[in-house]
Amino acid sequence: MSLISEVIDSTRAIIQGMSVTLSYIPKRKQTVEYPEDPVTVQPRYRGQHLLHVDELGREKCVACFLCAAACPSECIYIEAADDPRPATERTGVDERFAKVYNIDYGRCIFCGFCVEACPKDAITHGYNFRVVGLQSRRPAQDQR
Repeated sequence: MSLISEVIDSTRAIIQGMSVTLSYIPKRKQTVEYPEDPVTVQPRYRGQHLLHVDELGREKCVACFLCAAACPSECIYIEAADDPRPATERTGVDERFAKVYNIDYGRCIFCGFCVEACPKDAITHGYNFRVVGLQSRRPAQDQR
C-alpha cells in the first residue's frame, strides 16, 4: 500500500468518526438541571422505605424480623417490644410491635427483598431518592 492511500484511508476514517460525533451535537440533551428542574422517576423506582400504618394510626409492623432476615446487606435493625394492652383491647392478634425500626441507607442496596418478605405489607419503597443521612424511623416512644 502506498503512502498516499494510507493517508486517504486515515483521513476518511477520521472524517467518518467525527461525523458520528458531530451528529449528536444538535440532539436534545438528556441532562436534567437538578435541583432547578424536577426529576421524574419511573413508576417502579425503589427509593426511600416507607413504614405504613393501619386505619387506626398504628404501625403495621409486628416485628417479625422477616425483612431483616431477607436483607442481603444486613442493613435493617429492629427492636421488638410487647404490646402493653390486654388482649381484649387489641384489635388484632399481634402481641408485638417494632419499638425501633432503622435502615442504614449507607449499606442498603434497594433490592426490595424486605418489601417482598413482609407478611403485613408494612414496608414499601417510596419515590424519594434523597436518602443521604436518612433513617426510616427514629427510635420511638411507646406508640401503642
